[in-house]
Amino acid sequence: MASLSVLFVKEKVINQSEKLQKLRAKAQKLVKRGLDQHVKLAVTGLSKSGKTAFITSFIHHLTQPKSKLPFFSLQQQERFIAGKLVGQDDLSVASFDYGNALNQLQLGKWPASTNRLNTLRLNIKYKPNSGLRAHLTDVSTLTIDIFDYPGEWLLDLPMLDESFLAWNNRQFALLKEQPRAAHSETFINKLSQFDWAQEVDFDQLKQFAHEYRDLLLIFKNQCQLTQLQPGRLIMPGELEDAPITHFFPIPEIDEQTLLSASENSYLATLKTRYEQYKKDVVKTFYSNFFGGFDRQIILVDLLGALDKGRDALVEQSDVLKSLLKHFDYGKNNFLSRLFSPKIDKILFAANKVDHLSVEHHKDLALLLNNLVLDAQNELNYQGVMVETMAMSSVKATKQVQVKESGEILNCIYGKSIESEQLLTYLPAQPPMRLLSPEQWPKNGFNFPSFYPMLNAQHQLEHVRLDHVIEYLIGDKVL
Repeated sequence: MASLSVLFVKEKVINQSEKLQKLRAKAQKLVKRGLDQHVKLAVTGLSKSGKTAFITSFIHHLTQPKSKLPFFSLQQQERFIAGKLVGQDDLSVASFDYGNALNQLQLGKWPASTNRLNTLRLNIKYKPNSGLRAHLTDVSTLTIDIFDYPGEWLLDLPMLDESFLAWNNRQFALLKEQPRAAHSETFINKLSQFDWAQEVDFDQLKQFAHEYRDLLLIFKNQCQLTQLQPGRLIMPGELEDAPITHFFPIPEIDEQTLLSASENSYLATLKTRYEQYKKDVVKTFYSNFFGGFDRQIILVDLLGALDKGRDALVEQSDVLKSLLKHFDYGKNNFLSRLFSPKIDKILFAANKVDHLSVEHHKDLALLLNNLVLDAQNELNYQGVMVETMAMSSVKATKQVQVKESGEILNCIYGKSIESEQLLTYLPAQPPMRLLSPEQWPKNGFNFPSFYPMLNAQHQLEHVRLDHVIEYLIGDKVL
C-alpha cells in the first residue's frame, strides 16, 4: 500500500513538473513577444514567384559570416554575431528542406516548387545598442519563424467569401474569356450538353474534375494566369485525388435551379463538395496558419506576367488585391504583440529584377507600386507600413555591355532555361504603369528565364536582399 502511495506522489510530482515546464515555456514566449524578440514572417506569393529560392537565400545570407548585406544595419554597425537554424516550435508541420534547396541553387538549378506546408526557425544573435534590451544584456537573440506553402493554396482564400452559386457562375464566365477560351472550348461544350440534374455517377464526376484540373494546369503553366480554383486540385498535398477536391464550375445556374436539385444529383453533389472544401480545407488552413503573423513579404513575378500578356498582368494584380483582405493587419503595440499580433509591416517585392538592365530596375518597382496603389492606401489607413521594391533573391544573370554600330548597349548575360545555352540579351524596358489594351506593344514583351548563376567564388549573389532584410526586421534588432 505504501508503495502505491509513493507511486501516486511521484506521478503527481511529474505531472506538476510538466505543467510548470509548459507554463515556463509559455511565459518565455510571452516575454519574447513583449520584448519584440520574436517575428513570425509570412512569405506570400503566387506560384512561380520564387518563394522557395527567397527563403533559401534569406537563410543562407543570414547564416554565413561573410555574406554581403551592406544595407542591413546589423552588418553596417558590426553588431551582427551569427545566425543559426534551430528546432521549430510547431512539430506537426514539415520542416523546410533548406539543405536540398541550397544544394540545387549551388548546382545552378532552381529548387522544386513547394508542394506542402513547411516551416523553419532562424535565430539571429546580435549586440543590442538601444532600448531595454541594451540595459539587460550584451547579447540578444531575435527568433524568426518562417512559413512556406504552395501559392496555389493561397488562391483559395477568396472562396471563403463566396457562395457556391456565385463562385460557379464567376468561374464559368472566366472559362469563356480569353486567354482561357482558346483552351476551354471542348470542355465547355461537354459541360453544356450534360444534364446536371440527373443522379450523380461518381466515376463520371471524377473524370470531369480531372479534365478541369488539366485545364487549370494549362492556364497556370502556359498562360501564367493566377485565378485558379480550387488550388488543391492542381497542388493537392495530402489530398491527392481526394473526392473533396472533385468539383468544378458548370454552365450558369440560378438559385431556383440549385434549390430544386435533388440531393443525389450532380448539382447538389458539386455544391456539397464546394461547401465542405471551404470548411474542411480552406478555413482550416486559414485558421491554423494565417494567425499571428507580424511581418509579410508578398513576392510577385511581374516579368513572367508581362511576358504572357496584359490579361495575365491584370489578373495577377486583381488576385493580389483580393488576397490582402484575408490577412490581419494593424499596428502592433506591447499588448497586441503578447496576445493578438497583427501584421504591421508589409513589403511587395517584384522578384527577378536582375533579368533587366540595371537602369530599368526602378521601372519594375514603379510598375508594382502602380498595381498595388489602391491596396497600399487602404493598408496605410489601417496603420500598416507598406513598401514596394524590385529585387532578386538569387541572381541568374550579370550585367554586360555590348557595342553595336558604335552604340553601347546595357545587356544581361546568363544561361537560358529555354535554350540551355549561354545568352547575351537586351531586355525590353518594362512599363512603369499598367498600359491600356491600345498602349500594349503589338508584339508584347519578351523576358526569357535563366538558371541561377554563381559568382567567381562559387557563391550565390542577390540584388537588394539586404534592403529587404533591413525593411522586414531592421527595427527588431536595434
